[in-house]
Amino acid sequence: MHLNKILAAVCAASFILMAAPISSVAAEKAVKSSAKSEKTYGEEEFLTLFSHKTRKQISDVLGKPVRIGQASKPTGAESTLGRPLDKDKGANVEMWYYENKVRYAPKRTYKTVELTFVNDRCLNITYFNTK
Repeated sequence: MHLNKILAAVCAASFILMAAPISSVAAEKAVKSSAKSEKTYGEEEFLTLFSHKTRKQISDVLGKPVRIGQASKPTGAESTLGRPLDKDKGANVEMWYYENKVRYAPKRTYKTVELTFVNDRCLNITYFNTK
């Protein structure tokens, strides 16, 4: 009889100790998921929403980019084209990078999205998982 009481107490204590970490892990997951509640878009939806938009229109919806890149003229560009480049007619090319904004599967997003602006219009959108 005494052994049954000890066994019941040990089982009850182990059940209580086992349930305690589960509730704290669940609370941590709830905090993490609410902190990561940024909107994601489907591939086609993203293209439709942001193609040919201005920098201001995109930054109003997506916020500030993670990083910004400037395009530069590659060395030897004139020899590749076979003609001199027109110095008067320059284009302002800038790339904006966002992370985890576009879904390619229900629970998967592309790591990086690159939006290329030419003279303040988004003319190219690229999704990739490298970098």
